Amino acid sequence: MRSSADPPWDVYLTGTVFLDIVFTGLDTAPVRGTESWARGMGSSPGGVANMATALARLGLRTSLAAAFGDDHYGEYCWDALEQGEGIDLSASRTVPGWHSPVTVSMAYEGERTMVSHGHEPPPEEPAPDCPPRARAAVASLTPGRRARWIAQAASEGTRIFADVGWDDTGAWDLTGLADLEHCEAFLPNAEEAMRYTGADCPRAAARALCEYVPVAVVTLGAEGAYAVDRRTGESAEVPAIAVEALDPTGAGDVFVAGFVTGTLAGWPLADRLAFAGLTAALSVQEFGGSLSAPGWAEIGAWWRRVQSVAGQDPAALRRYAFLAGLAPQEPLTAWPRRRAVPTIGFGRSA
Repeated sequence: MRSSADPPWDVYLTGTVFLDIVFTGLDTAPVRGTESWARGMGSSPGGVANMATALARLGLRTSLAAAFGDDHYGEYCWDALEQGEGIDLSASRTVPGWHSPVTVSMAYEGERTMVSHGHEPPPEEPAPDCPPRARAAVASLTPGRRARWIAQAASEGTRIFADVGWDDTGAWDLTGLADLEHCEAFLPNAEEAMRYTGADCPRAAARALCEYVPVAVVTLGAEGAYAVDRRTGESAEVPAIAVEALDPTGAGDVFVAGFVTGTLAGWPLADRLAFAGLTAALSVQEFGGSLSAPGWAEIGAWWRRVQSVAGQDPAALRRYAFLAGLAPQEPLTAWPRRRAVPTIGFGRSA
């Protein structure tokens, strides 16, 4: 759907890059006073890098503005994103004397526990006052605070897709999300949507959110997702794909990336919702955030494999029939491998 008149980037985003160290294969939560051994482990750029990687792997030309530490962690994250994923970092910078924030994530029983460490971020705003022109941008809204770049990007015609974190103040005041007025779509989870709107169910919350933003998407966890488009009058609900979850880290970011991809491609609302759910389902079957983000090779492999399952529900296959003309058609020999390096410095010569 790109044209010669389009901006150079499909998606722009900004935020904090963490080094994620992920442990998987834990039988139980760590127990005080004991040592726990994990059967799996991986390292990858995390934080806003989860979203950037998910977008880039779906074929979107992605530009990221972020601060990187001048330590080995920062160097590793920069290389993994720029060289490994093809993400544009011309709006990013390395900050002397600032070490990279680190998160350790432990996955067990389909859940995760995280411990993070980091110093105060650099005082300079990582997002430039005039962000690079892009067809879309992904923003994480902060209650009670505006981000100047959001209004600037929207004024240039960039379509803003926003999510939000937990409101630690307990106010849950939609008017406090001032940048929502610049947004094309808002994608909270069910609990956040109900708290912000006072609705007693996620679907009613989505409809209420359409008073503030054209497209409201509410994720329903194991039940899937529900969305309403005020402009077209469309609504859609798509069930989640049942999978065995290894690590849910970054699944929400992958969902948003899938929805942005479908929107920029001009797909109907239900197809966008189904695609977002599919990409999230594929991601939780692998460990890590950016490590687990699927690309078109993984999507094509899933589509070919699911069609060969004996007794497959025809209605379920029809829901994803739009992939037939999009997913790669190479013969399935082995499941595609993730592209990021899971271990820092592994394979480098001395």
